[in-house]
Amino acid sequence: MGCQISDELLGTFLPIVVYWGYSGIYCLLEWLEGYRLHTKQDEDEKNLVSKWTVIKGVLCQQAVQALVATLLFAVMGSDDEAAGSTQRHSLTVLVVQFITAMVVLDTWQYFMHRFMHQNKFLYKHIHSLHHRLVVPYAYGALYNHPVEGLLLDTIGGALSFLLSGMSPRASIFFFSFATIKTVDDHCGLWLPGNPFHLFFNNNTAYHDIHHQLYGSKYNFSQPFFVTWDRILGTYMPYSLKNRRGGGFEARPAKEFNGD
Repeated sequence: MGCQISDELLGTFLPIVVYWGYSGIYCLLEWLEGYRLHTKQDEDEKNLVSKWTVIKGVLCQQAVQALVATLLFAVMGSDDEAAGSTQRHSLTVLVVQFITAMVVLDTWQYFMHRFMHQNKFLYKHIHSLHHRLVVPYAYGALYNHPVEGLLLDTIGGALSFLLSGMSPRASIFFFSFATIKTVDDHCGLWLPGNPFHLFFNNNTAYHDIHHQLYGSKYNFSQPFFVTWDRILGTYMPYSLKNRRGGGFEARPAKEFNGD
């Protein structure tokens, strides 16, 4: 029982610690102008919201997520007790659960994200908050309207947990990984050897395109794959250009033919 409670607490609060810890690393690296997708000056001048407001907004969303996770684990606890706390899953089962959770989260977030862009009321009053960050940075990854945070992230996370059948212990690793991936997608840095850039087409540059005016109707997929964008015609491939003065710039690829 003690181990179970520990798993639930870790599953609830570790992703929050990971979020701020991983974001902190990128804050220490933000002076690397040669690897930035936007200049520091652009970050300061183009963004329409203060960093203190962003921090408060993220903390608010994380408080809601922690509450929902605590309630969810409390409900699931009785099932775990019935199955026995010594139950172990094979590596194959865990891999299937992780992939299932990734697909569920991607599917939910794609359609909810796209709907919030297409519905003018939702975009104006809810989703536009996130797009005040024209130049994304790491700890702004979860800066959303509270309604959006609940619909996209909290409910999406709950669905991926429930439908994948993963245990609270497995969810510790999944949600920590998803948190790191989300922060990385918003970090604004194109660092050499970054494994997320090597293994995921949905990465920092891909999502940066979406935050620009010309890409706001494309690249809705998050946080793992680009599958739904490709299937439904909202995929905008990018190319990286060397920026005058150092750094990179993500631009639509030459072969892209938008409407």
